[in-house]
Amino acid sequence: MIAEPPTRPSLATVLREWGRIGCIGFGGPPSHISLLRDLVVRRRSWLSERDFEDALAACNLLPGPASTQLAIYCAWRVRGRAAALVGAVGFIVPGLVLILGLAALFLSSAPPRWVLGAGAGAGAAVAAVAVHAGWGLVPGSWARARGRRHVRWLAYGTAGAAAAATLGPWLVVVLLGCGLIELTLQRGAAITSAPVLAPLFATAGTGGLGALAWVAFKVGALSYGGGFVIIPLMQADAVDRFHWMTGGQFLNAVALGQVTPGPVVQTVAVVGYAAAGVGGGLLAALVAFTPSLAFILAGGRRFDAVRSDTKARAFLDGAGPAAIGAILGAAIPLARALEEPWQYGVLAGAAVALLLLRRGVVATLLLAGFVGTVVALAGGPVPH
Repeated sequence: MIAEPPTRPSLATVLREWGRIGCIGFGGPPSHISLLRDLVVRRRSWLSERDFEDALAACNLLPGPASTQLAIYCAWRVRGRAAALVGAVGFIVPGLVLILGLAALFLSSAPPRWVLGAGAGAGAAVAAVAVHAGWGLVPGSWARARGRRHVRWLAYGTAGAAAAATLGPWLVVVLLGCGLIELTLQRGAAITSAPVLAPLFATAGTGGLGALAWVAFKVGALSYGGGFVIIPLMQADAVDRFHWMTGGQFLNAVALGQVTPGPVVQTVAVVGYAAAGVGGGLLAALVAFTPSLAFILAGGRRFDAVRSDTKARAFLDGAGPAAIGAILGAAIPLARALEEPWQYGVLAGAAVALLLLRRGVVATLLLAGFVGTVVALAGGPVPH
């Protein structure tokens, strides 16, 4: 039985507090989790520490952006469904407005030269950010794979990495397949996803808004293992299959998703903007975030069961390592998208900063963007 919070805040309070996190939540999920914990546990005592940890564990078992789901769940816990909707708006909209504004600047037909340089510099660092994000997930996932499952963990991770580097839009099938294989091995039974996925792939094949909605749906409902797994789920579709943007512009989109506050998943809004303008960006964001909201509204009261569900854990034991491999494997096509020699120097510097010096992602991307701006203003070559 879920206990009610000691005090029920007004919806205006929910909008203000979740909106504050949406405005200052730079740095991705670790920052969001810390800010939410400080709000609902330490400052307001709306949830106990154990309730918060249980919610975080349950959100990590769900597909999609875990920190967004946690923000919506916390809002739902403090004041019900209306607060979940208001909290989602407060958490998502500030960053969405900012990233769409930046998308209009970076994806314009004739952006200023310094903008091209900043995008090329920040984009050059993205492959290193992918490796940093994937590597950070390895220790915890490896520790959960006890005994003989370590061999399978390596197999799933390798499959995910190879799929991200070569299969493009079909990566989602590999992620689901690894999860179903592990579910079969652990529980002796599995379900097939083919009937569900077949009409979705058919819709995607038609192109246009149907294709954009499918890409956004993959991001919001079929991603496992952290926010960065959205990158390999989008790149091949956005660049190679539907040609909504160039490889360099996709790198810009990823960098914008990292340096703006709020959910990293908002990168999909830049892809939507490239495909169909502001309307496309809003559609992509709506589709990507709807599953998170639906999971909480439909299943929030069952979070205790989700957390202890052995089938959910078994599926994630397969899909999770595959997603981590996909994040690491995504660094290959991201690095291949670089066009100028100086960008590889920026990439190497970013790798040193993130992996050896342990600098923050936002600071590293901003510094890389500054280097690119200097190169552009000095007359150096920049990709368009």
